[in-house]
Amino acid sequence: MKGRIPEGEREARMAWSRLTEPADQPATTLIRSLGAEAALHRAMSGRLSWTERLRPRLEVLDIDQDLAILRRIGARVLVPGDEEWPSGLEALEQPPHCLWVRGPEHLAQVCQRSASVVGARMATSYGQMVALDLGDGLAERGFAIVSGAAYGIDAAAHRGALASEGATVAVLAGGVERPYPQGNAELISRIARVGLVVSEMPPGSAPTKLRFLRRNRLIATLSKGTVVVEAGLRSGSLHTARLALEHHRPVGAVPGPVTSSVSAGCHELVRTRGAELVTDAAEAAELVGEVGRDLAPVKRGEVLDTDDLSEEEAAVLSALPYRKAVSVDDLVVRTTLEGRQVLGCLGRLSLRGLATRDGDRWKKHARGGPAARLGGAP
Repeated sequence: MKGRIPEGEREARMAWSRLTEPADQPATTLIRSLGAEAALHRAMSGRLSWTERLRPRLEVLDIDQDLAILRRIGARVLVPGDEEWPSGLEALEQPPHCLWVRGPEHLAQVCQRSASVVGARMATSYGQMVALDLGDGLAERGFAIVSGAAYGIDAAAHRGALASEGATVAVLAGGVERPYPQGNAELISRIARVGLVVSEMPPGSAPTKLRFLRRNRLIATLSKGTVVVEAGLRSGSLHTARLALEHHRPVGAVPGPVTSSVSAGCHELVRTRGAELVTDAAEAAELVGEVGRDLAPVKRGEVLDTDDLSEEEAAVLSALPYRKAVSVDDLVVRTTLEGRQVLGCLGRLSLRGLATRDGDRWKKHARGGPAARLGGAP
């Protein structure tokens, strides 16, 4: 090893994040059995055959250098037991050894009321608009937005939260001081200033395909639920959604055109995976929020003054002309109702402003407008 032997659980966990890839099962088992520091000494002793693969990384391990990087970039390391350690990670069979974190927010606190918003990198303008609105609307309702800072849906959701001055958490597959994708460097830098940038990979680490896949389990369990906005049938966002479902988090999916391949994964989530259809921030808040507190308003069509008419009243109103008044006898013929029924209906329609009397004749009231003319006689 280049530097000194790590001392204490925190430094030992920092070392383990250097020595192993995310979700390394033998390492996780050993740490659970002995604790991070004792497990590290066991690994360094060479008495375990599987630890031989760690030897090349052990030889270049330098915790002092990592601590210096942390100070330089203004970051911190969280380990299980810290007040800021998010409780959602306790659901993972192979949780991160530690989290490298940049930003002023308190990770555990923001995760208590949070939603992951994920989706396609090659998103359509529709998908980006929806993700932006979800990030904005959820942030206005006090939810932190968790995502992966990728192009497309992720970036739009982060920007929506920032637009409402809400909290947002970017979970990276590489080091927290190494923005990826580079095209989102400014966005990630802004999140680090006002929100949180999080990774289980130590500084300097490059993102890889495996690290992206492992990163998804953090996005799925840091938050209270996940909403997928646009995803193809092989999208990594579906992996995040499946992980969330496996860990008993609610999952929502935004519908798109049935002809859109970039929405096919969302439709499949609803059709076969138990995801709920979500169309706006209010519905997303109800999905991931508190029972009774975050109910979405019931969506209704336009309420017309003809909606609750009885069948007889609707028949009489439909038979009434708009311009030329007709007699009760004419209405009896047009409706096949009895005269007394027609008169009763006309009285009630008149009280509601839908019919008007002209001598002994009747017609639709002009105040009824187009709604009153629907189905009426000329």
